[in-house]
Amino acid sequence: MKILLLAVTFLLPLTGLASTLYKCTDAAGVVLYTNQKAGNKNCTVLLQQVPAPAPAAAAGSKHAAAAATPGDFPRVSGSEQKARDSDRRAILDKELANELQHAEKARKALADAGSQPVDKLQPLRDTAALHERNIESLKKEIGNLR
Repeated sequence: MKILLLAVTFLLPLTGLASTLYKCTDAAGVVLYTNQKAGNKNCTVLLQQVPAPAPAAAAGSKHAAAAATPGDFPRVSGSEQKARDSDRRAILDKELANELQHAEKARKALADAGSQPVDKLQPLRDTAALHERNIESLKKEIGNLR
């Protein structure tokens, strides 16, 4: 079983090059994973990839990116987008307020446990650090809003 997992692990990166991955078993019961179907072996398809469509224009062109959008792609009106942005800002502000409260509680718990052994303090430090990272991420996300 370990050899099977090892073989699949090494063959998966090759599936990007091949469109199909086969599991072939010969008459002696030897299993082979390959991208080429062997004629004299019992082969089953494990993975079949559909090739990605070729890009229509150069990737650096802004006009090409706009033209690549399908005509039936749903459009959102400006007022609806503003309402969505407003809702998003409200949600992020609420999450930030919650994280600030949790961070304050974590800092207080850490200060109250000041004389305990280091192994008891580490989970409190980790919790406080987690809330600080969350606060920074939320502030960054809010800063990215229009």
